[in-house]
Amino acid sequence: MFDRWWPAPSTAPRPAAIAAVAAGALGAAVFTPLGGTGIGWLLAGLCVLGGWGLALRTADLPPAERRRRGLWAGAALALLGVLAFRNAWWLVTFCVLGAFGCTALAVIGGRSLRAVAVSVCAAPVASLRALPWLAAALRPGADGPAGSRAVALRRSLVAAVGTLAVLVVFGGLLASADAVYRGILAGLLPDITAGTVFRTLFLLAAGGLVAAGAAFALAGRPDLGGLTGPGRPRFSRWEWAAPAGTLVLLFAGFVAVQATALFGGARHLARSAGLTVAEYARGGFWQLVAVSVLTLAVLLVISRWAQREDRWDRLLLRWLLGPLCVLSLVIVASALSRMYTYQRVFSFTGERLFVMAFEAVLGLVFVLVLVAGLRGSGAWIPETVAGLLVVMLLALAALNPEGYAARRNVERYRTDGVVDLWYLRALSADATPVLATLPPELRRCALSRTPDRLRGDRWYGWNLGRQRARAALRAVPGLADEPRACRHAARYDGPVRRP
Repeated sequence: MFDRWWPAPSTAPRPAAIAAVAAGALGAAVFTPLGGTGIGWLLAGLCVLGGWGLALRTADLPPAERRRRGLWAGAALALLGVLAFRNAWWLVTFCVLGAFGCTALAVIGGRSLRAVAVSVCAAPVASLRALPWLAAALRPGADGPAGSRAVALRRSLVAAVGTLAVLVVFGGLLASADAVYRGILAGLLPDITAGTVFRTLFLLAAGGLVAAGAAFALAGRPDLGGLTGPGRPRFSRWEWAAPAGTLVLLFAGFVAVQATALFGGARHLARSAGLTVAEYARGGFWQLVAVSVLTLAVLLVISRWAQREDRWDRLLLRWLLGPLCVLSLVIVASALSRMYTYQRVFSFTGERLFVMAFEAVLGLVFVLVLVAGLRGSGAWIPETVAGLLVVMLLALAALNPEGYAARRNVERYRTDGVVDLWYLRALSADATPVLATLPPELRRCALSRTPDRLRGDRWYGWNLGRQRARAALRAVPGLADEPRACRHAARYDGPVRRP
């Protein structure tokens, strides 16, 4: 089913490809701290993409394409590097997912929206299709270079199995003979249990499949040219202009109301809607985010399938979609202002900072659409948007959102005497240095669970955030996970100012 646009490589895998797959499998199994964050994620990514990157330098690709794919591979490694110094579960989850997407763009390619979507979906397919291709390298009886490579690979596998057997048997005997040597090995190697065996086998398979898919896609590149052309016009001028014009009028009316609320202030809101500023801000943020996303979908449909038979069609596109983008920017600004106001009154959280950053990226996408309309071409937008999402995640990692949220909550307590200790208690180690500055009674509650989260890491689980958290805890005596450490937490979660 793939032969038409993605034929399998016509040649057997080269030794470099097989070595890259082996390096990816071993690197993932040895370095990945599957149960948490740590520098091992970055090391595993280097092992998986390192061999592919060396092969990319000699691949039959234009220099500009090689640089572009190398940048996506670098973005994937940068996102995995976040796991070496941040611990917020939602941030590191998005970074791992983003690293997978960047890896797919590096391995498969793709610039248009459809090509980018196909690249992300095709990356797992490449891993599965690589299995029979790699199995050909082990097939006995081949003549010439392929047969020599098969013999060399089988000998390498025998050597690897023999080396592993020597490590297990003799390492175990020597460790049982000397306590100091046993302690050194215990720090380097995990305990041999059924769980660690399953983990190792799983990571071997996962790392090997990712590296195999990368090698397969580089040896037999898919043809994504059919996904980059313009769409066939499906909507006449009246069919798309009527809903687009209606949307412009709706947005213009909403923006006028926003201006009235902005200049009228709290008294106007209380008189016209019976709301405080905080209640007004709280009420519409998620709806405005949904409006922004749906507006981008409308722009995508119109720009791809609207009729462009004459100059009037093109002028109408610009005169309707241009104001729609400008008004959408005002809506994005309103959403950001509402969320910021809401956080100032109630509290800052890492998740709220994330949705603010995402909404800001949506605003930048509207700017890109405006620029594309002026230039007359928007083929570069999908890849640029993907790059903006990577920059957003890296910027959030640099900000340390949970540390920032903790600092704003501590400042709020010092100003108003109000703090949500239950939220602070749930924060990761990224917030520990800030929480350690709270008064003793509040600090005991906010950090009561932290010591259990900071138990010793193996070397591949080293994390800068946890390292700083341990240093902060050493300066704070008497912390423990006490069942009654937060018995007075509700006392501080009192009424807030209502502007």
